[in-house]
Amino acid sequence: MAAKDFLTHLGSVIASLMFIWAMFQQYIPYELRSHVEKYSKRLVTLIYPYIQITFHEFTGERFTRSEAYSAIENYLSSKSSTQAKRLKADIVRNSNQSLVLSMDDHEEVSDEFEGIKLWWSLGKNITRQSQVLSLYPASDEKRFYKLTFHKGYREKVLDSYLASVLKEGKAIKVRNRMRKLYTNNGSMWSHVVFEHPATFQTLAMEPEKKQEIIDDLITFSKAEDFYARIGRAWKRGYLLYGPPGTGKSTMIAAMANLLGYDLYDLELTAVKDNTELRKLLIETSSKSIIVIEDIDCSLDLTGQRTNKKKEKVEDGDENKDPRQKLVKEEREPKNSQVTLSGLLNFIDGLWSACGGERLIVFTTNHIEKLDPALIRKGRMDKHIELSYCSFVAFKALAKNYLHIESHDLFERIGELFGEIKMTPADVAEHLMPKTVPGDVEVSLRSLIQGLELAKEEAKLKAEKEEKEEEEEVKSETKMQQNSVMENGDVK
Repeated sequence: MAAKDFLTHLGSVIASLMFIWAMFQQYIPYELRSHVEKYSKRLVTLIYPYIQITFHEFTGERFTRSEAYSAIENYLSSKSSTQAKRLKADIVRNSNQSLVLSMDDHEEVSDEFEGIKLWWSLGKNITRQSQVLSLYPASDEKRFYKLTFHKGYREKVLDSYLASVLKEGKAIKVRNRMRKLYTNNGSMWSHVVFEHPATFQTLAMEPEKKQEIIDDLITFSKAEDFYARIGRAWKRGYLLYGPPGTGKSTMIAAMANLLGYDLYDLELTAVKDNTELRKLLIETSSKSIIVIEDIDCSLDLTGQRTNKKKEKVEDGDENKDPRQKLVKEEREPKNSQVTLSGLLNFIDGLWSACGGERLIVFTTNHIEKLDPALIRKGRMDKHIELSYCSFVAFKALAKNYLHIESHDLFERIGELFGEIKMTPADVAEHLMPKTVPGDVEVSLRSLIQGLELAKEEAKLKAEKEEKEEEEEVKSETKMQQNSVMENGDVK
């Protein structure tokens, strides 16, 4: 009975307090109420040992969503899934279409930082708005996160903890975002969702070389403070070179998937001039890879234009009728006016420091054709040769395509790889399933047949070249003999 009497008394006290508060709100003038509330809050502050910081969802009259609010939301997503009892779920449209959980309104989760206990809560204020005619409810919801911690840790929380929360929240946002593949049409970028499945685990490459590239990429992605300390823009250049079919484009996709970067596939021939090239660079985002494939075929960037102009002068183009020249220029396709100097400034000039954490990747089948100034260290920092498939690389492909690490036919395949060159793309084609379901031995024998055929073709080619050389030597010898005979007859 004592407990029942206590609850009854408590209920009557609460009801009395609510009645008094309602009377206070209704009959006390606003000016007096505001003074009472202000001084009562000050009195509570003197006794209450905790500090509260509020982060509102929108800033600037609801026009802009707060970056701090978004970062905190991302940071608390993992803690919410393990602590909160009421959760909100949403699908993030990234490459994995992952489900992200966040705490519901008026929920609270705890956090710990260097021994400091902190609490995060999600609140919501609903204010009524006066509307004359509207199909929607006249209300405005304003959400906010509230951080509570002991006032003795004010300095550490403000200086270290909040900076750590914002940094981690932004990193989570980057990992969860939908990554994109951009391409340019003139000076404008357009994009599609980037969903390439390539990874370093599936690349046909020697393990040591593969690990070296992975370590270099990860080191770069974590080197922001280092680049700032040495006074260099946070970027790195990669030159991928080798014969066609050796996996240069696949390597770029694997790099993007490893780091979680966007890709910008730059088509130089579609860029009008250096000004447009600079504009494209400014519009690229951080955490991205800018790719120029087949750089040796994109434009004439090694002084060949000057030679072409000289050839035109020698052919007498300067003496032609101006009207004929105008008609010819209109009929000929418009060429890009991007210069080697403009491209070099694009890579490591002043404008290249706009933004950070960017990789610039060139690919080429003929490295000897490139201007040395274009691929020197500091521009293309790391040169990676992607060559023909070795036996070690074949074993990686066999594991990926056929799910095997050894087979009786491996010995014969290893002997053939020691005698003949074949690109990883050709090897992969032979390992593709030939029947449903796939037969491992059929695929391996197809590869052996392809290697033997390539060996025979290489042998015939060598014999043909040797025969042509012999005929050329005989021809030169005969010409020399004829010349000697003619000189003798003259004497």
